[in-house]
Amino acid sequence: MSKMNFLNGKKIDVKNFLADYLVAEVFLLITIVSIPLSQYSGQFIFQELLNRIARNAFLVFSLVLPIMAGMGINFGMVLGAMAGQIGLIFAMDWGISGMQGLIFASLIGLPISVVLGWVAGNILNKARGREMVTSYIIGFFFNGVYQFVVLYLFGSLIPLHSKAIVLSRGYGVRNTLNLDPVRQSLDNLLMLNIGNIKIPLSSYLVIILLCVIIVWFRKTKLGQDMRAVGQNQAVSNAAGISVEKTRVISIIISTAFACIGQIIFLQNMGNMQTYNAHDQTGFFAAAAILVGGASASKASITNCFAGVVLLHLMYIVVPRAGQNLFGNANIGEYFRQFIGYGAIAFALVIHAWRAHRAQEKAREALRQNAAGGNA
Repeated sequence: MSKMNFLNGKKIDVKNFLADYLVAEVFLLITIVSIPLSQYSGQFIFQELLNRIARNAFLVFSLVLPIMAGMGINFGMVLGAMAGQIGLIFAMDWGISGMQGLIFASLIGLPISVVLGWVAGNILNKARGREMVTSYIIGFFFNGVYQFVVLYLFGSLIPLHSKAIVLSRGYGVRNTLNLDPVRQSLDNLLMLNIGNIKIPLSSYLVIILLCVIIVWFRKTKLGQDMRAVGQNQAVSNAAGISVEKTRVISIIISTAFACIGQIIFLQNMGNMQTYNAHDQTGFFAAAAILVGGASASKASITNCFAGVVLLHLMYIVVPRAGQNLFGNANIGEYFRQFIGYGAIAFALVIHAWRAHRAQEKAREALRQNAAGGNA
C-alpha cells in the first residue's frame, strides 16, 4: 500500500512523500555514510553544526517570501549581501565596534538594500516566468557596480578615514577586511555554555524572532496578498490586488533580510573578503532551502531549518570523509561543490517535472469531463 495511517489518523501517500523530499533523502544518505568515515567526534560535529546554523540560517530565511509570492528563488538576494558589506566597510572605517558597529552597519546597509530590492523587483516584473534566471543575472550586473564602487570610488569620491582599510595607492578597499572590532559581537552577547558545548543563544534568538515575524507576516493582508499572487496572478489581479506592487515588496523584504543575514554571517567569520564574500551567498542559501524539501513554488520555516542542518552537516563531514577514504582532501571539496550545485539542479528539474505532470493531469481531467458531458 502506498498510503499509511499517521499518528493523528490522517493518511499520507508514502510515494508522494518520498518524492517530495527526494533531495533531502539523498543528502541524508550521503551524510549518514560520511559521518563514520570522517572520524569526527559527535561533540565536534554538534558544535560545528550549532555554529553554522547560527551563521547561515538568517540568509536562508530571506528566500521564503519571494517563493511565497510566486517569484521562485531570489538569487538576487546577493544585492542585499553587498549592501551589508558596504555597511560593514563604513563601520570599520569609522571605528565603531561591538554591537554598535553591527547596528550601524545595518542602518547603512538597509536603505541601500531597499533601493536595490526595488530596482530588482521592478526588473523581475518585466521578466515574468523567468524570475530566477533574471535575478541571477541581476546579481552579476550589480556585482560589477559593487566592484567599481569599492575598488575606485571608496577613498576617492567617497572619503575613507582609516588607512588600515585603504589600498596603498590611496583609494579602494583592501582585499581582506579585518572585522575584529565586531567579531562575534552578536554571538558572544548571550553565550550559553553546556559542558563543552557553546551555544550562541543571542544569534538563535534573532533567528527565532525572524521566524515569528514571518509567521505573523503571513497572516497580515500583505502576506495573504503575496500568497494569493503566488497561487494565481490573474485571479489576484481580478480581486483587486496590486500584483506588481506585491511582487516588488516581496523582493525588497528579501533583499533587506539578506543584508542583515550577511552582516550576521560576516561578524561570525571575523573577516571579509571585500570583493567576493557575497559571490556564493545566493547559491548556498538556495541549496540549503531546496535540500530542506522546498521547491521553487513552496517553502516553509521547516524547510529552511532542515535544509541548513542537512547541507552544513554534509559540508562538515564530507571533505574529511573524502580525505580519509581517498587520501586527498581535495576530492571531498570537489564532491561538496558538485553536490551543492547538483541539489539546485536536481530540485529544479523535479519541480519542472511535477508542474508538467500537474498540467497533464488537469488536461486529462478536462478531457474526461468533456467526454462525460458529450455522453
